[in-house]
Amino acid sequence: MAEDTIKADILIKNGYLLSMNKGPKVIKHCDVAIKGNRIAMVGPTGQGQVDASRVIDAKYKVIMPGLINCHTHCGMTIFRGVANDLPLMDWLQTLWPLEDKLTQEMVYWISLLSIAEMIKSGTTTFADMYFHMDATARAVEDSGIRAVLARGLQGAGYDMQDIRIRENRELYDKWHGGAGGRIKVMAGPHAVYTCSEEYIKAVLDLVDKTGMEIHIHVSETQDEVRQCKNTTGMTPVAYLNKLGLLDRPVVAAHCVHVTREDMEILREKDVGVVYNPSSNCKLASGFAPVVDMQRLGITIGLGTDGASSNNNLDMFREIRLASLINKAVYKDATALPAGTVLSMATLGGSQVLNWPDIGTVEQGKLADIILIDIDGLHFYPLSDIKTHLVYSGGGRDVSTVIIDGQVVMDNGVLSTIDEEEVKHRVQKYFKAIV
Repeated sequence: MAEDTIKADILIKNGYLLSMNKGPKVIKHCDVAIKGNRIAMVGPTGQGQVDASRVIDAKYKVIMPGLINCHTHCGMTIFRGVANDLPLMDWLQTLWPLEDKLTQEMVYWISLLSIAEMIKSGTTTFADMYFHMDATARAVEDSGIRAVLARGLQGAGYDMQDIRIRENRELYDKWHGGAGGRIKVMAGPHAVYTCSEEYIKAVLDLVDKTGMEIHIHVSETQDEVRQCKNTTGMTPVAYLNKLGLLDRPVVAAHCVHVTREDMEILREKDVGVVYNPSSNCKLASGFAPVVDMQRLGITIGLGTDGASSNNNLDMFREIRLASLINKAVYKDATALPAGTVLSMATLGGSQVLNWPDIGTVEQGKLADIILIDIDGLHFYPLSDIKTHLVYSGGGRDVSTVIIDGQVVMDNGVLSTIDEEEVKHRVQKYFKAIV
């Protein structure tokens, strides 16, 4: 073997590369080599010598970073189709009694269903906030996906022995850095309307003792903002800033109803914002001013929210809707162009979740890569591949998914999850609960 030959486990050969490393530029005839869980080489086809255990032919396929779903609730997928066409608070009050019936075993299999759906549509990392999170962590470990997990926290007073806070701490102690480094754990205070000031102070003490980052819902609805102003005299963003929560690393889901002053705070505190266009539309929450936030330099990622309020976990749908809806809202056809929304779903997601080793295809990064089949009728003529992915393509076009250097879906077939067993179990649980 020649001295300059690269020894690799996988060689992805002769594809259209969309690395997202230096912008959304598509380069034809590229190879990507993977060794272990890292990308060992990226370059023109045939330029370097690679000795690989497996070669994947990527002709008529786009090689790109796996998508990053920055906000979802896996355990709620069992409520897909329940409480449709209701505003947020009515929707929540319908689901809360049903959630009480969920068990650890149920959430494990429901999480596997959610993960299977995400992998099959190109998601390689997701951020989740819910309960029975030990079960979701086990599903992450078994499926091979990457995840940022938080135990949803709600409470009225300062109590470090609160069962939710204790479960979040236990989740951190057991799973942070777990599954071969594929799991990170955050604290998950739900929102200002479910967490009192004293309770938030207890959460912040937990955060400071562990070094955890924070995942929280912020300014999702007008009612949330109105209620916060009535009780504190401030918007949720200003209130959380006053409490010092925004002085810690924060993932803020939604941020639909934010003022210019709120956005200035989000930028100053380097808060990662998660835009959830489908859920915001379906629950009639409103339109997040993402173009304004982007112009201010706020870091933005994309999320699906839960399948119960979306009603699917296909990030390509979020990518498309994010671009289209903002063109209409801002009455500007240049708003959120294809390259920008693709960046939000990849590199932007890695920045929001503070996981710099993912989000791009470049040497040394973690090998989270998806292959998109662009030989379908809806991709022809093969002109601007980048815009085709956003406006013509979808999760159905994902053919192969590699996470942490492992092939978890090969030509549309999952290798770590038994789809039929998952569907059977979740349907049985649905009949028992609903």
